[in-house]
Amino acid sequence: MKKNIIYFLSCLVLTVGLVSCSDDDKEPLSPLTVVIEGTEAQEVVQGATLNLKAVVEGSSEVQYVWTLNGKEVSTTSTYDFTATDLGKSEIQLTVSNAEQGEAAAKLDLDVYGKYKYGTFILNEGAAWGGDKGGYLIFISPEGELVEKAFQKENNGAWLGSVPQDVFIANNKMYIVSQNGGNEGGFLTVVNAETLKLETAFGDELKGKIDWPTHVAVLSDDNIYLRDNAGIKLFHPSTGEATLIEGTKGARKNTMAVVGGKVFASQDKNLLVIETGKDKVSATVEFDGKISGVVKSSDNNVWVSVASGKIAKVSTKDYSIIKENDLSSNTDATKTLSASFAAAPSITAKGDTLYMSGLATKIYRHIFSTNETKLMVDVKEMVENANIVYNTVTVDPVTEGVYFNTIKGYGDNVGINQISIFDFSGTTPTLRAAYNDCTKYPAGVFFTSNFR
Repeated sequence: MKKNIIYFLSCLVLTVGLVSCSDDDKEPLSPLTVVIEGTEAQEVVQGATLNLKAVVEGSSEVQYVWTLNGKEVSTTSTYDFTATDLGKSEIQLTVSNAEQGEAAAKLDLDVYGKYKYGTFILNEGAAWGGDKGGYLIFISPEGELVEKAFQKENNGAWLGSVPQDVFIANNKMYIVSQNGGNEGGFLTVVNAETLKLETAFGDELKGKIDWPTHVAVLSDDNIYLRDNAGIKLFHPSTGEATLIEGTKGARKNTMAVVGGKVFASQDKNLLVIETGKDKVSATVEFDGKISGVVKSSDNNVWVSVASGKIAKVSTKDYSIIKENDLSSNTDATKTLSASFAAAPSITAKGDTLYMSGLATKIYRHIFSTNETKLMVDVKEMVENANIVYNTVTVDPVTEGVYFNTIKGYGDNVGINQISIFDFSGTTPTLRAAYNDCTKYPAGVFFTSNFR
């Protein structure tokens, strides 16, 4: 009997020992890992939806928790994020189970407004009365055109009468209107990403400026307005608009801002205005009337001269870095004339410049090699291109060359085209065209030129 009991106890110990050894030999579970799939972008346009998905390794049985800026938004393996509020959005995904603990992944996105990247075409509207005002056309990087974009984003409100110029700074767009107006005023300020109206200066500027045409901005409280008297410094904080000494007769044309300085033209003179100064800081004289001042990609300025020259001027010491003479090419030289166009006679993408004046022939000038070439006569490719309204412009990102034409004045102004040319190949091609949507286009403005 005792032998049987001893044998039973031995078996019990052995069995327990075997169970214990089995637990020690069992492989531990691998840790969880998780990634978020659905986008590689760090920014997303407002209104877009991203279909995000959790990809888990280590287990198929987990719990999911998605949070947006700390607030729980989903407990499934997927989350559809719709970009609504501008600015930073933090998406956090946590997966977990009882055996393996948890793992997390994070996605930081910058939500930007639909108008942050792209092209604006400013339209005067009915130039001499009878119309509420002008309007902005927007063309997205994908080629989608939004007509009357400002009105669309502001419940049908109109810009001031005969808008002439646009400037973007500090995430604000400044639109100057020559004739003012009760709704938009002389200077309209909107959010540069949404076009939502922030403020408009109408009555505040009456009697202080006379037919303003162009604007340059150094800061929120240092806004330079070119009018019939010269260039005035407007301080919104005080309402003061003071004429900068030495700017009388400043040309009705685009001003450039580089390195905290304003560069403008005045007959044969390139004017330099520095922050906080009430008079011109420096003058660079040329041998003919200046027809264009444009910021260069290396933070200097291009200057075109009616005598047939194009120069690059240092924005630090105002010396002429280099000057090319195109006067041997008579037709190309004509495009550099100081016409009544509100936009510069030249436009630049890196070292490559284009010019057309107010004619239909577009010339290309490669500055480093001093080569000038006729690229296209727009009349040969665009129907009803009878009148060129303002000058040629090149997109510094896509290299598309923009050209605005109208069939004629009066009833024919409604027959028009925005043409975008591609000169990258051996023959010019028409990359895109938009028909019958402009009304006296004052200028083409690329958001990338203001960054």
